[in-house]
Amino acid sequence: MKKDIQVFDNVLQLIGKTPLIKLNKMTKGFEGDFFAKVEAFNPGHSSKDRIALHIIEEAERKGILSPGDTIIETTSGNTGFSIAMVSIIKGYECILAVSSKSSADKIDMLKSMGAQVYVCPANVKADDPRSYYQVAKRLHNEIKGSVYINQYFNELNLDAHYHSTGPEIWEQTEGQITHLVACSGTGGTISGISKYLKEQNSNVKVIGVDAYGSVLKKYHETREFDDKEIYPYRIEGLGKNLIPTATDFDLIDKFIKVTDEESAHTAREISRTEGLFVGYTSGAAMQALKQLNEEGEFKKGDKVVVVFPDHGSRYMSKVYSDKWMEDQGFFDSNSEVAEKIQYIK
Repeated sequence: MKKDIQVFDNVLQLIGKTPLIKLNKMTKGFEGDFFAKVEAFNPGHSSKDRIALHIIEEAERKGILSPGDTIIETTSGNTGFSIAMVSIIKGYECILAVSSKSSADKIDMLKSMGAQVYVCPANVKADDPRSYYQVAKRLHNEIKGSVYINQYFNELNLDAHYHSTGPEIWEQTEGQITHLVACSGTGGTISGISKYLKEQNSNVKVIGVDAYGSVLKKYHETREFDDKEIYPYRIEGLGKNLIPTATDFDLIDKFIKVTDEESAHTAREISRTEGLFVGYTSGAAMQALKQLNEEGEFKKGDKVVVVFPDHGSRYMSKVYSDKWMEDQGFFDSNSEVAEKIQYIK
């Protein structure tokens, strides 16, 4: 009798069920046990695969999307890649408005996935017609048969993680999780996971990671939007210069801010110590974990999950480039760049 071939019908069936991996060297001496939810194991190498598939399939279910339609989105890169991947499998055109802060690697990847890419200036206000938010809206209005995903203001962003990432973390920790640490950009990841976890145990503490130059932390604390908080920063996919409705601030217990420089060094450190080749945003999440530990946030017996949302391959021209790090002033006089490449002549 022939056995069935062990095969997936397409790449989309690989989305989700990412592993929880214990952090060992990075958390040596910390109080508690620490685990990384490594979203780079998704086929599109980031947590954004989850929202791309969920939002597009919901649009199909509601009859909003039809074969041959165009999907439009704003992205710092990872969401765009995921949408492009889903569009290929499902037969949609894909147009992406991308922040100029996105790495060249990300932009090249989006083009290689068949997307039409519009690169928009990063350091303009959200209501500026050149901003990637406004460019995406304009294209949506101009192109007949288009759907604008609008992840920053789409409740399905949160919904995707409520139905997938949250339950996975709860099951993987057997309900023992005490803290969740996750970066907040659109806020869908942290809000969706938090909603699920707090329904299971209201005592789970949820900590958001924000960037200096972003408005999220102050808004969480005061419920006031302060544009004086806004200035250029380098971390992609973290923080915002507007308030996304995809973020449920009531589900987040507190925010902590991290710097561009420390987050970049920490991303590189994760690769060197834990063997996990993660991206800039993952470095920011781990940097937050370090700072929280220094503040005495954790105690013996705590089970802490940190979300690593991205893969290092998206940042080869940035945090994993010694030249880029040097150009940003991230290698000071006390830093030594070990030369790992030797050319034999």
